[in-house]
Amino acid sequence: MALDVRQFACLDDNYGYLIRCSKTGACAVIDTPDSGRILEEARAMGWDIGAIWNTHHHFDHAGGNDAVREATGCEVLAPAEVDKIGAVDRVLSHGDVVKLGDLEATVIDVGGHTLGHIAFWFKDAGAAFVGDALFALGCGRLFEGTPQQMHASLSRLKALPPETVIYCAHEYTASNALFALSIDADNPALKSYAEKVALARARHQPTVPTVLSAELAANPFLRWDDPALRANLGMEQAEDWEVFAEVRRRKDNF
Repeated sequence: MALDVRQFACLDDNYGYLIRCSKTGACAVIDTPDSGRILEEARAMGWDIGAIWNTHHHFDHAGGNDAVREATGCEVLAPAEVDKIGAVDRVLSHGDVVKLGDLEATVIDVGGHTLGHIAFWFKDAGAAFVGDALFALGCGRLFEGTPQQMHASLSRLKALPPETVIYCAHEYTASNALFALSIDADNPALKSYAEKVALARARHQPTVPTVLSAELAANPFLRWDDPALRANLGMEQAEDWEVFAEVRRRKDNF
């Protein structure tokens, strides 16, 4: 079953996503960073937005909800925390299934960046929309959650099939690569990844989406169990979540 994805840049470094079931034409938007741009893209594609699927409550993800709803009459599906910004028609939590025409997505708890952050995983389409939980070569800053919570959340994403296409919400990859190299410089997968990122950005091309297998090989925020990275950090005997916490601490101060 085909999932159509329309990705577009908006705001300073966000990506917006319109998603559509190719068979039925049902369309949703993942988050609402820029309502004007979202509506413009939907008109250009000839797609009618039937729902907003929010990943978390931050304004660059849910701030356009009211404008998109007013323009389209769509419903809002979101974690409970989004009611800080506006009305939610269906509250989503871990394990829920949401439908887009003939397609189904499973809701995954990825709390940490915010306490109620969720991701949407289309198993059959091999795609996951992860908001600010996981980035290409990075992960979201812990504004609300604990390192233990974020480690558990990323463990859920890490367990997805390695061929899963990861759609994250920001173009942060070039700066993430610089940090990753600072703590994992001898990783050949990371060095190759970073070279490709530099070339893409020099050409003003996006580095998103990414593929989970590439992140497993190169993203230090998913490599808490890698002996080489642990040795670089001097944490050979630490718990996995403690290694993650140290990587996050270093990134916060990079």
